[in-house]
Amino acid sequence: MASATDLEIPLRISEIFFSLQGEASRVGLPTVFVRLTGCPLRCSWCDTAHAFTGGQSMTLGAILARVAEFPTRQVCVTGGEPLAQKACLDLLRALCDRGYDVSLETSGALDVSQVDPRVSRIVDLKAPDSGEAERNRWENLACLGPRDELKIIIASRADYEWARARLAEHELDRRCPVLLSPAQGRVEPRDLAEWILADGLPVRFQLQLHKLLWGNIPGR
Repeated sequence: MASATDLEIPLRISEIFFSLQGEASRVGLPTVFVRLTGCPLRCSWCDTAHAFTGGQSMTLGAILARVAEFPTRQVCVTGGEPLAQKACLDLLRALCDRGYDVSLETSGALDVSQVDPRVSRIVDLKAPDSGEAERNRWENLACLGPRDELKIIIASRADYEWARARLAEHELDRRCPVLLSPAQGRVEPRDLAEWILADGLPVRFQLQLHKLLWGNIPGR
């Protein structure tokens, strides 16, 4: 458990809210989202630019108290890029110590090896049309196991072909589940679904459930 001193560790928080998980294997589960402020990437299709700056400073203890107000054991730590704040590791550990089922959504550009092993890591691979493909930290792949997941957002047919090649090159589906999502307004979901079926890719197609329900509303 976090010590009294640890509970005073500050983090910059964009928002904490209660909603349905919209992505990955936990889709549909009532979840508390802890969104940390800041991100070193600028993906072309980013839908959380409001988390790049601002937010408020909260102690680890205050964050834990806020999370405890909601009726669920599911917690997702996200951003921005949560690992850009070193104290994110302390937050993840403290949540696990309190018995939460914790997932981390991360860009894949930063080291995930120090993340508490009880956390499920949802790691992006940035395809070329994101504008940030050179930031992929390929060393992270060796850290991933069956409890983790890889997510690739597809913004064009070229992105899809890149993802298909990386899937084969690195045998990604043997490491952990692989998720392919269409970038909103850039690729028709039906097109991506048909490409996956035509090639028989061992991936999971996903749409963002929260956007289908509530649109692009921050905090949902």
